[in-house]
Amino acid sequence: MISADNVEQSLRQLALESSCNGNGFDSEDSKILKWNLPLRELYKMACSFYKEKSGKAIHLSYEDNLKLVAFTQQAAHGPLDVAKTPQLGMFDVIGKDRRIAWQHLGTITKLQAMEGFIDLLDRLCPLFKPYVEAIKKDREEKIRQAQLEEARRREQQEKEKETLAELKRMEDERNREEMQRRQLQDALNQQTYHQFKDYAEKQFPGNPEQQAVLIRQLQNEHYHQYMQQLQAQVSSNYSQMRASGESESELNGSGFEYPAGQHQDQTISAKENSQLEYKEQCDSDEESGEYAVISPANMWTKSDIKLFKQEVTSGKGDGVIRVCHGDTITVRVPTHEGGSCLFWEFATDNYDIGFGVYFEWGKPSTTEVSVHISESDEDEDTLEDDDVVCAEDLECGVQQQKQYNSSSSSSVNRNPISIIVPIYRRECQTEVYAGSHSYPGEGTYLLKFDNSYSLWRSKTLYYKVFYTR
Repeated sequence: MISADNVEQSLRQLALESSCNGNGFDSEDSKILKWNLPLRELYKMACSFYKEKSGKAIHLSYEDNLKLVAFTQQAAHGPLDVAKTPQLGMFDVIGKDRRIAWQHLGTITKLQAMEGFIDLLDRLCPLFKPYVEAIKKDREEKIRQAQLEEARRREQQEKEKETLAELKRMEDERNREEMQRRQLQDALNQQTYHQFKDYAEKQFPGNPEQQAVLIRQLQNEHYHQYMQQLQAQVSSNYSQMRASGESESELNGSGFEYPAGQHQDQTISAKENSQLEYKEQCDSDEESGEYAVISPANMWTKSDIKLFKQEVTSGKGDGVIRVCHGDTITVRVPTHEGGSCLFWEFATDNYDIGFGVYFEWGKPSTTEVSVHISESDEDEDTLEDDDVVCAEDLECGVQQQKQYNSSSSSSVNRNPISIIVPIYRRECQTEVYAGSHSYPGEGTYLLKFDNSYSLWRSKTLYYKVFYTR
């Protein structure tokens, strides 16, 4: 058994130190001890450490344990009240020692008892401070991670807002462009409706449904060719401005936005619009001018595509061709001395294909129909300098543009070529596309089936060509 006087002296000294260290602050909120932690929180850490490590990582003397237990009793219940405490047994020596140690703490407050327990444990056990610092560091790391996570979450929200705003802006832009396109197409349709209606009545007399289909097809062709001419005009003006040293900003302000009222300022009549759409100036020598203007072709569609494919496959037509991706098929059809008009019909399986008709002037060297397969860039020397064919590739989402140039050395001696029907995509997988054209003179028709815009898909082509007197 330890000396009661020694315990009493030690506890009074610790109580005095705790009272002095407390500096008179009994408020729980204002008690901040070492390691910058609140008193009650640090006390809980100290009690947990003492219970977990006592007898394992730390080995204290009986006297030191009495002192620590006395501080915990004082912190939990306040000063000892002998009248309210139960009596101890005669042989409960440890209980009597603990109660004596608790009684010797006197009237120090609960907060001072907590502080005394922490100070004593810190002096007796060097591992307590690293234990507290580790918990504090882990807590700070969790707080830092939470702050980083919150910052990332806010950043993600900002990015999502920006993405939604950009998508909305793009959607508004697409809607605006679509509205402008419809306004422009409606204006063009109003200009050419009566002319196309008269033409459709001559082609399908007494058949309003076929007339409506043909009018719609002619209006679509009119719009696409008008946009091609418009694009070529803008490109030409842009090149001229760059050559003359004018800035691009001046080009943007020069009036190429085509409002609806602009068409009223143009002096081109509906008939002249049709001529711009379907007629191309023949390639001729500038001095002689021996070639005439080519008349427009007639184009229409037929719905019996299944029967047409069966006829061609069974040998009642010209044939079936596999048009590989990236290739262009050119069917060369010479004019026949006994004919006056060329007819053509074609369709495909599953996907559309580009189609156009050209005329090569000059006496044909043969009367046989021939088929030529080439890649898109091999045909660049077959058209005039200013002939541009555009195709919007719906399969890969890219708008391609092929510029044909006949100024190279390999095309110096070629016969002049005129455009009858410009190349653009036809929905020939749903219906048969047909057309005819009156001979403008001696030469060779070039029926071009263009699959150069497709990066992956090959097309199966069914076609027929024939002439009439």
